Amino acid sequence: MLALADAQRAVATIAVFIATFLVTLSIGRLLKRRAGVPFGIFFQLFALTLGFYAAAWVYGFVWRNHTGAALVLLSTAVVIALVDRYLWDLYFEQRRHTVIPKFLRELVALVIFLMALLLVLSYGYGAERQLRGLLATSGAAAIILAFATQNLLGGVIAGMALQVNKPYKAGDWLQVGERFAEVMEINWRSTRLRTNDNIYLDIPNNEIIRTTIVNLHYPTNLHAMRIRVGIDYRVAPNRVKDALFRAATSAKNVLPEPPVKIFLVDFADYAITYEIKFYMDDHSRINETNDSVRTNVWYELKRQKITIPFPIRTLEVNRKRIVQPHEEHDRARAILEGEPLFHCLAAEQLDVLIRGSRTVRFGRGERIIEQGAEGASMFVLLHGSAEVSVSQNGSLIRVGELHMGDCFGEMSLLTGERRAATVRADEDCEVIEIAQPAMAVVLRDAPDVVTQLSELLATRKMETEGLLKDAGQTMAEEKKAQEYRATFLRRLRSVFEL
Repeated sequence: MLALADAQRAVATIAVFIATFLVTLSIGRLLKRRAGVPFGIFFQLFALTLGFYAAAWVYGFVWRNHTGAALVLLSTAVVIALVDRYLWDLYFEQRRHTVIPKFLRELVALVIFLMALLLVLSYGYGAERQLRGLLATSGAAAIILAFATQNLLGGVIAGMALQVNKPYKAGDWLQVGERFAEVMEINWRSTRLRTNDNIYLDIPNNEIIRTTIVNLHYPTNLHAMRIRVGIDYRVAPNRVKDALFRAATSAKNVLPEPPVKIFLVDFADYAITYEIKFYMDDHSRINETNDSVRTNVWYELKRQKITIPFPIRTLEVNRKRIVQPHEEHDRARAILEGEPLFHCLAAEQLDVLIRGSRTVRFGRGERIIEQGAEGASMFVLLHGSAEVSVSQNGSLIRVGELHMGDCFGEMSLLTGERRAATVRADEDCEVIEIAQPAMAVVLRDAPDVVTQLSELLATRKMETEGLLKDAGQTMAEEKKAQEYRATFLRRLRSVFEL
């Protein structure tokens, strides 16, 4: 009977071993196939040890304590595999899009193994007293090691916080102190940045988290920048704001929406300080954008005769300004004499017209006139070149070029029509702008010129419509010409109040 009982217990022990081993192995394969848990050879050893431990428990082997210790140590491999898959991969990297460095994974795995080892030594083998003595004697060494590695550990902990919270990511532009730089890499120890001058900065994470960081690309790349400029006290603020708005709006890389804003921010010792707030979406272009804004401001202020004062106390002597230099006057008159539309004007009348005009400068890329805008003047190009474009289906199409000696905008001057095209300076341009008040002086003194101008405008319109032929005009064409002359005559008298 005793032998039979031993045989039955042996069979039960073997059955428990095989069942435990197979069930554990099946669970591992299921987790590996469905969840992608990276089990390896250590899981097979864990399953084998678990089966042996269950069998030893049933049979009552005396070395089951040793088997339990081995089982606890091997179980750390299972726990580490589950942490790697469910915590690091699925939660942080897939759900929160946070890349966990390999160093952190290995550090957590080491902590799990050490905890299991201490548990085995303390409770499995009764070495609790010896461990206390070991910990007491190694306390001084641990303190020395902590002081020696505090910067390293601080950087690692800060790197973990940055990886989890994600205040910035690679490609973002940051303002760190007074520097602007692009994030190139975030690792477990430091953050690497690159400035606009291609200078690389390697800032430890434990230092960068103590600094106020402005992320220019969060939550979107759209961000505002500001430029300040001092203007003469004698100029009305609204006039200054209009000039600065026009200059900044047409600058390179400045977004049309949200619109540019101008603020009066200070009454300084020698100037009123204005601030230009504009928006951009690519901070890597900040240098060329600031250059474009400041360049446009200079040209616009010069055109509006608005002074940027020097930061010193000066004695200013105002002298009578000469309206037009002699050479410039003669050049402008020669150009207008060659313009068919002004053949009806005598030399004295052209002189009056030019003396009542003004010289303005435009910087490269600035719009001199814009299609669809209201206009009451024409221009004579003295220096530089410009492109002519028209808007069709939402896009600008280049249709021509203007060079020194060309005239444009005369229809707006004479009839008040809106600008028919956009003219943009290809390079720095100097133009003479002839406005309606100057033209009105000429027309009031010579009423017959109005009739001649209406005939010239009618002829030009007929030529544009292709109604004039070399053999002469038909009666229908003559009637249309009379209608055009009458229309332009009424418009001229209305515009110039004759």
